[in-house]
Amino acid sequence: MARAFSPAFETFVRPARARPQLWRILLGCVLCVLVYIGLLMLIVTAAGALTGAGGMNQVANAATPAGTLILLATFLGMALGPMLAVRLLHRRPVGSLFGRAARAIRDFAGAAAIATVIYAAAVAVWFAVFDATPQLDPILWLALLPLSLAGIALQTGAEELVFRGYLQQQLAARFRSPVVWMILPSLIFGAVHYDPATTGGNALLIVGATGIFGLAAADLTAATGSLGAAWGLHFANNVFAILIVAVDGTLPGLALYTTPYAADDNGLLPMLILGDVAVLILTWFILRRALQR
Repeated sequence: MARAFSPAFETFVRPARARPQLWRILLGCVLCVLVYIGLLMLIVTAAGALTGAGGMNQVANAATPAGTLILLATFLGMALGPMLAVRLLHRRPVGSLFGRAARAIRDFAGAAAIATVIYAAAVAVWFAVFDATPQLDPILWLALLPLSLAGIALQTGAEELVFRGYLQQQLAARFRSPVVWMILPSLIFGAVHYDPATTGGNALLIVGATGIFGLAAADLTAATGSLGAAWGLHFANNVFAILIVAVDGTLPGLALYTTPYAADDNGLLPMLILGDVAVLILTWFILRRALQR
């Protein structure tokens, strides 16, 4: 028998219990996909009209600041999808996706701060070992920083709303087993990051590492009863991966530096990915004890 939910997670899941039917969840997932695709097409079309260049080409070629910012903006649809799903299909407030507001804000700030310290130490070690390639002019980087941070907040928040908010809440309201409400969304989260065209033979390893990240975020959500900790961890992680040192060939447009190796480097990258997972597990361990009540 699956163990009972913690009081914090029970509070987080309770709003989803009123309408937990599977057909609502499945229809909600379809709605999320349609809203995401619709807003994506609208944003890239508008970007193309404003810049005189193909919006989709800029998103696909996120090697420029404009292209990367447009790509981050497309996550608006991913954020709106679960909000519409809970209102239209489950008849509950949008705020229930985040948990109690005060707790969510506190957990976001705490998790982001703690993760930033740990990731900064890890990046400092990386700089001691590797010669980074300068990417963006520091003055331009600073000028774009407010937009860059807002874009990453949107992108990470949107993913958390879908996977640790909507899916985890609604599945937990329907099933007691964490195999369903914790592992299944994490597997999907990992699968949507499958990109063999960019990562080559590392594609499945990256899917696995991303799935582990999903499990850590799901556990933090269950432990704290809010989306804040998972979002704060995700935000800090992506700030370093997108704004500080981007892997060559991924999303370098807003980064100060890029790595001297590419995402499809089969010799070096697997060990670095395992190192990233180790840092993630350490960060999760510390956050679990610092934020749980």
